[in-house]
Amino acid sequence: MTQVHNIRKLYFEEGKNINQISKQTGFDRKTVRNYLKIDDFNVPIPPAAYAASYPKLDAYKPEIDSWLIDDKKAKPKQRHTAKRVFDRLGEKYSSSFNCSYRTVAGYVAYRKKEIFSKRAGVLPLDHIAGEAQVDFGDCQFYEKERLRDGKYLNLSFPKSNKGYFQVFKGENSQCLFEGLKTIFNHIGGVPGRLWFDNASTIVTKVLKDGERNLTNDFLRFREHYRFEANFCSVNAGCEKGNVEGKVGYHRRNMLVPVPRFNSIIDFNKELLLLCEKDAQREHYRKEASHEELYAADKTALLKLPQEGFDASKYIPVRTNGYGRFYLNNGLHEYSVSPKYKNSHVLVKITAFEVIALDESYREIVVHERFYGNYKQQSMKWLPYLTQLSRCPGALKYTGIYQMLPEAIQQYLEKCSKSQKGKVLQAIASLTQANGFEQALITVGSALNYSAADADSLLSLHSRLNASSVHLEPIKLAGNIPHLKKYIPNLQAYDRNLFKAGEGQC
Repeated sequence: MTQVHNIRKLYFEEGKNINQISKQTGFDRKTVRNYLKIDDFNVPIPPAAYAASYPKLDAYKPEIDSWLIDDKKAKPKQRHTAKRVFDRLGEKYSSSFNCSYRTVAGYVAYRKKEIFSKRAGVLPLDHIAGEAQVDFGDCQFYEKERLRDGKYLNLSFPKSNKGYFQVFKGENSQCLFEGLKTIFNHIGGVPGRLWFDNASTIVTKVLKDGERNLTNDFLRFREHYRFEANFCSVNAGCEKGNVEGKVGYHRRNMLVPVPRFNSIIDFNKELLLLCEKDAQREHYRKEASHEELYAADKTALLKLPQEGFDASKYIPVRTNGYGRFYLNNGLHEYSVSPKYKNSHVLVKITAFEVIALDESYREIVVHERFYGNYKQQSMKWLPYLTQLSRCPGALKYTGIYQMLPEAIQQYLEKCSKSQKGKVLQAIASLTQANGFEQALITVGSALNYSAADADSLLSLHSRLNASSVHLEPIKLAGNIPHLKKYIPNLQAYDRNLFKAGEGQC
């Protein structure tokens, strides 16, 4: 506008002609003349946004869309080009297909932007099939009659509003990967694009340009399953509003009343079946069930990789003089074996377990994983009992003796020197058969009987853990005669005993 103003000023105020203005400003005479003719400087109304409708392709659009969506499962070099789409339509419909290549190319380019382009910011209102959103929620549950605070991982498909969830004791990388892996295996595929928030288990830093520095573990997980990861803006959970609503729905409808179970793994299997049953209900807005609408999502899923993903974390630890190690800043204590005291051990950490491995990566002991920022201790006695049974004479000098429960200490005090090794071996075998708690109950009962040997322990344990059959009392019929009371003739016994020595000289 500054240039237009200068041209018009030279003409209208200074009286110069078009040739002079052209020479002075360097603009062509036609350009100068056009600027001088302008009478209306209002901002022109912008044209309406062009809607890529391509009506001639209406009959073929569903098929073209299915080809392009299937391309998400293929490598980029083996995806459809506009030329290939045009050729396939011509081959399949021959004379009835009368659309030009330019029309096909325009629609393919338009749909590829929708299907393959990265979109930041808010989610589109019309969700793409095969996209899913991920989020954790808070919950409580009773595991083995103990109330625990936990988390549950939710995955929902906005297109169909179908969702799944899995319960965990915490919110860490192992829980995230284990939950997604289990859901992927259950549905038989992988969503092509997953939306996450900026949890520290995934994102190490949010950069100024909107990019994210991601954890190495998450990068490995993403590449293994080949999905695209999108992230909401910081403090903008509404951008994945579908799963935010699903978190509340799952809690209200499937976690009330507070669930009770003995095995969290078995409970999670039940939850997947419960989610399948829930998908039979009608969609709140569309005239179809969630399961019917999910057919489009299922078609767009990526294939599962041939190799399973190991969601575990492996870390080397240093054991102390008792063969134990610590995690979570020293709050959680786990045992290994006296054989591995003051040494380095490789530990495998999963969402549910902490497993100590030997030099050949074989399991030494398996612990239930602790959660919570307070002191907890897990002691697996079998390796200790087995080791002690081989050298019972050094029992009191190992430091492990003071760690044994009081009942076992008292029982060993009653045993002879020759019996201690056998008793420790018996307790180890009982622990392996039915667990340390049951072995401890047996030892406590043996103390009451003052039985201080291995055979008594084994016999008592069998009796305590035997499954007895309850027999109902037998009712006799009325026609059965009653026997007379038998009164023995003791004098006959005396006469026979008196003659016992006769005839022997």
